Amino acid sequence: MKINDKKVSYKDTLKSMDTEETIDLCFYRPIGYMWAVLCAKVGIKPNAITIASIFIGVAAGIMFYYTDLWLNIIGMLLLIWANSFDSADGQLARMTKQYSRIGRILDGVSGDLWFASIYIAICLRTQENVQFFDNYTGAIWVIAVLAGLCHAKQAAAADYYRQFHLYFLKGKEGSELDSVEQLDKNYAAISWKGNFWKKLTMYFYRNYTANQEALTPRMQELRRELKSRFGEGEISQQFRDDFRAKSKPLMKYTNWLSFNLRTIALFASLFAGMPWLYFMFELVVLNAMLIYMIKRHERICKKLTTDLKNGKY
Repeated sequence: MKINDKKVSYKDTLKSMDTEETIDLCFYRPIGYMWAVLCAKVGIKPNAITIASIFIGVAAGIMFYYTDLWLNIIGMLLLIWANSFDSADGQLARMTKQYSRIGRILDGVSGDLWFASIYIAICLRTQENVQFFDNYTGAIWVIAVLAGLCHAKQAAAADYYRQFHLYFLKGKEGSELDSVEQLDKNYAAISWKGNFWKKLTMYFYRNYTANQEALTPRMQELRRELKSRFGEGEISQQFRDDFRAKSKPLMKYTNWLSFNLRTIALFASLFAGMPWLYFMFELVVLNAMLIYMIKRHERICKKLTTDLKNGKY
């Protein structure tokens, strides 16, 4: 479907006002909407925008290898451009109804590739220019791997909590919430013969979702209790409202753990000429935020599970 087939406003391309961040609303979403409108008019699909963002984001990371601040600034502008495309692909998908699981997976992979490029560039730059890390060969790489693993956990948890919130706000159609139970059934229904890449993609996505579920045991208990109480039917509006009221204050943490706060810290470390400080920010500040977010959300889920068992809903 093209944009001319149906009028779609800027607001229609947003996930929800509950889950949008101020920087996104003021900057990335308006730019993303303009890209989305242009792409819809010429027939470019969301996945094509995502793939383009991968090349731009990786190029941004390469620019951070150099100690020349102007080259770093070019990298910053490229990363901002890549993220505007990352915003545009989702907005275009909502605008033209071109949703797909492969699109969701590709969207996540694109961010991973951006930051893999950034991490490698920072490590090479630090090892060549900081005497401490030159003397202790490999230390910066160990720190980067630890930061990368934490980054993956932070992003996965943020995405999962956001999708869970959208599920109660907009229902199944407005959320990309999945479960390992359902993914296992889908995986088993696909044969390797003739479906190698689809099967392989499903395998990695299933493991990604399993890691999300492992981080949130109380949430999984709540999901089981909801299924027991309501089956596949509509969850009561009172429960949806109560969950939304409790969950909404935590949405700011899901945004802070995603892109904008992360890149502000990255750009600050580059302007300071000490990009390795970005790894410390991930390991200390963002991990503390992650732990706090998980603990608060798990308490919410525990309380609502108890209320369900006691017949409140």
